[in-house]
Amino acid sequence: MKEKTFPTPNGTIHYWTNDILPERDTLVFLPGLTADHRLFDLQVSVFEDQCNVLVWDAPGHAASRPFELDFSLKDKAVWLHEILVEEGIEKPILVGQSMGGYVSQAYFQEFPESVKYFISIDSASLQRKYYTAIEIWLLKHTETMYKMYPWEALKRDGAKGCAETEYGQSMMRKMMMEYDDDPKYYCRLTSHGYKMLAQAVALDLPYRIDCPVLLICGDKDKAGSAKRYNLRWAETEAYRLEIIPGAGHNSNTDCPEIINSLISSILK
Repeated sequence: MKEKTFPTPNGTIHYWTNDILPERDTLVFLPGLTADHRLFDLQVSVFEDQCNVLVWDAPGHAASRPFELDFSLKDKAVWLHEILVEEGIEKPILVGQSMGGYVSQAYFQEFPESVKYFISIDSASLQRKYYTAIEIWLLKHTETMYKMYPWEALKRDGAKGCAETEYGQSMMRKMMMEYDDDPKYYCRLTSHGYKMLAQAVALDLPYRIDCPVLLICGDKDKAGSAKRYNLRWAETEAYRLEIIPGAGHNSNTDCPEIINSLISSILK
């Protein structure tokens, strides 16, 4: 995998690819809020020899800093599209974990009929009908809560809240340690992410997904109402849903063999 950069008005995005071959399928891995490209290490190591692979540090995250935190979910989708165009990638398979799933749906809104397949990992729908007014309000008011949390305790509890396995928790702690030099920035980044999500939902856009969809959710996912959202999303839209036994919110780190098998079946 080769590290590359893409300049934006807000800062420089860092991303990684293998050698892009036009005849191969492309997996685009999009990590969740405060996670970085390492979240998908156990997927990249399996698929980089089978197909094109691209994974990024989302704007404002890890290597993609410094970055002005005044962008929208639409901005992220546009920047992602510009990166894919620069790499000559058409009809990718988007694999979005948590916030990465929301970025994927913003991508569908801006660039319809441009994706081959959508794999949502522990994410949820962006459509307004799935959210209550109080849920949207709470998403907009998280920064104070995070600032009140001692940093070492936040890293400990954040890791435990995201993953069930030793590997998954260790990886989440390592990714959070990227912000040891500035925990207040971590709080701003998290708050900005939730506000960005709330604003995207409140726009009440169609967010129509015009390709096959696979929803994945860990059966021990503790992040908000992820399981409830996924069950309703799958039932309402008739999407395929796989509940992963023993997995938390970062189910691709907790149960990589199952997730990789699901991705392989789609590639086939």
